[in-house]
Amino acid sequence: MTTPAYPPKPVPGDRIAVISPSSGLPGLLPLPHELGLERLREAFGLQPVEYPATRRMGSTPRERADDIHAAFADPTVRAVIASIGGDDQITVLPLLDRELIRANPKPFFGYSDNTNLLLHLWNTGIVGYHGGTVMCELGRPGAMDPLTAESLRAALFTSGPYELRPAGRFRQVDVPWDEPESFLAEPPTEPGTGWSWIRPDRVVEGRSWGGNIEILSWLLMADREIARDPSVYDGHVLFLETSEEMPAADEVFRILRNMGERGLLGRFPALLMGRPKAWSFARPLDPEARTRYARDQREAVLRALDVYAPDAMVVFDVDLGHTDPQVVIPHGGTVRVDGPARRITVTY
Repeated sequence: MTTPAYPPKPVPGDRIAVISPSSGLPGLLPLPHELGLERLREAFGLQPVEYPATRRMGSTPRERADDIHAAFADPTVRAVIASIGGDDQITVLPLLDRELIRANPKPFFGYSDNTNLLLHLWNTGIVGYHGGTVMCELGRPGAMDPLTAESLRAALFTSGPYELRPAGRFRQVDVPWDEPESFLAEPPTEPGTGWSWIRPDRVVEGRSWGGNIEILSWLLMADREIARDPSVYDGHVLFLETSEEMPAADEVFRILRNMGERGLLGRFPALLMGRPKAWSFARPLDPEARTRYARDQREAVLRALDVYAPDAMVVFDVDLGHTDPQVVIPHGGTVRVDGPARRITVTY
């Protein structure tokens, strides 16, 4: 299998494609989307270009695949970013023209359901970027979190090493996106607790692979974009995170158990586990319940690793995925996890 290569980076002034490979939520909730577009223009100096399905709820998989193809094929577009995630991007995968995308490599930014496209790019030989969406990170109420903005800027425009650092404060509770007053002030945050290290007795450096654990489980069931020969992942750094749907600890354990039975988990000498999202409008947990949810998930992860990857180094509560602030993780890029020094460095 070809090792993913870094695509050329944009520079301020370039055009960036804004697409909705999953949900056309910008058409239903335009406020965070418009704010995100404004920040792309004003704070990052990029020119966002939208496509037909970007704001269309209920667009077909073919329409979304056509937008992906158009964004990658346009020589005037230098990067691609998702508006948001969703839950059916897996239906777009069979419609993608791998050779068209391979011939026009570009940085793609997204996470959550965009794990689908990130794995497609990985298998096409292109490094992608897990993180950064228009509505969530760029459209954050009040202002972009400085840590998010710094990481996204580095991932967009630079090609060297970038050292991650734990967030001093983080947010769990969301605000309504359909109320203009929600965007007038900073959302409430709480003190960060730092990273938690398990078996930090070595240095692991390798290419990264992973994404949202729920989406990975769907791809495993559909037998798409995950290698049948797990040895291709030997020595890679695994990164995982869970969504605002807040899967139960037992479900997280079962997904990891199934990955272990597939022969996957034991291939990765290190795991970066994102801080779990522990609040949603459907499940507005109080602080004590949020702490319990995170604890139960951690125990479930360790239970699976104890069986299938007992020697793996693990870092919990990394600010990746469905969390605020959020750091961008290169998907297929180099990640160095230095246990003795308690340092994580990614190469953008």
